Amino acid sequence: MDGIHDLGGVGGFGPVEVEPDEPWFHFEWERRVMRANIGTIIALRPAGGVWRHAIERMDPAHYLASSYYEHWLTAISTILIEAGVVTIEELEARAGGRYPLSMPDRGVAPADGSDADRTTARFSVGATVRVREWHPPGHTRAPRYVQGKRGVIARYDGVYEFPDFAAHGGGKVLDPAYSVRFTSRELWGEGGADREVVYADLWERYLEPDA
Repeated sequence: MDGIHDLGGVGGFGPVEVEPDEPWFHFEWERRVMRANIGTIIALRPAGGVWRHAIERMDPAHYLASSYYEHWLTAISTILIEAGVVTIEELEARAGGRYPLSMPDRGVAPADGSDADRTTARFSVGATVRVREWHPPGHTRAPRYVQGKRGVIARYDGVYEFPDFAAHGGGKVLDPAYSVRFTSRELWGEGGADREVVYADLWERYLEPDA
């Protein structure tokens, strides 16, 4: 989906700050969120993409104002409520006030034959492809900054579960996956250079032959 989480290639957020000797957790509550996340995954076994999409559905203002582990906390809380494990009233009672959750899931698993397994690679290494301009309301692993851009297949990685379908109840659907090489000039125009490259891991359903 086109959401605030998809920040790759977006300017105006300042440099990435690297903390020397950064600890695994800065606060004890972050450790507890990690444990709660592991417990939720073990107990509910959410399909591929469900957890990520729960973060993608966060209100944009909440997403930007919250930390990494708060994103996790919002995601697992939303998943637990949607699964009927807890209620918002129970969470707000424990929190002592309003408890922010992610927005409702608007994604729909396709039922038009496009959800059939694809196990034979369509593209070979060295082939030039273009990433589809694909802006679904649901989960996708195709970054916005590569959509519509031309790249070259650098590596074939095998066949894997396609999370865009699984995230919305479409079950386990297989699709070939590739590493695709893009020049920075292709991605960012005059701000890039042909000798500088970016690799993106992409499923075949995101790709089209470059006409």
